[in-house]
Amino acid sequence: MSYLNNSASNLIVDNLPLFNALNKDKYVLDLACGNGRNGLFLLNNDIPIIFADKNKMALNTILSVAPPNAEGRYKCWEVDFERCLKVPLKVEAYSSILIFNYLHRPLFPAIKAAITRGGLIFYETFTEYQLNFGRPKNLNYLLKQNELLQEFENWEIIHWFEGIKLAPERAVSSVIARKP
Repeated sequence: MSYLNNSASNLIVDNLPLFNALNKDKYVLDLACGNGRNGLFLLNNDIPIIFADKNKMALNTILSVAPPNAEGRYKCWEVDFERCLKVPLKVEAYSSILIFNYLHRPLFPAIKAAITRGGLIFYETFTEYQLNFGRPKNLNYLLKQNELLQEFENWEIIHWFEGIKLAPERAVSSVIARKP
């Protein structure tokens, strides 16, 4: 049973106006995008997107459902961020990075460096309290209390939440922050 649905995260939907102020010459990176639900929502709202995931089949599905009039405003990038010999994220390459339900702590410095000045991070993933609800159960994929907030403490915090969300019940931490 999946704990995700196919609609975009409320964190993205409710904060769509933040993307309109970003540099449209730079792409938004949907990192570990899975089925691309968040990036597809932005693409349908004229925000240029790079979908990045190690799952080629998921990327092919995104290609098949992307709006035909969006050609040139999106790319698919097959990449395994955990197995790369060097971090493939370029410095100040993206106006924003989206990360949902994914945690690989060694990427934090590269993620922060890859966002342009004034750009945004939208990050939401599970906390250790998720052990009370189900998967994931590996502590390597679960944030400690306040860890996400502390990771971006030197950025302008636009939104922060840590606690239990419903439908389905899950323990998450989320942040929207602007790079100084």
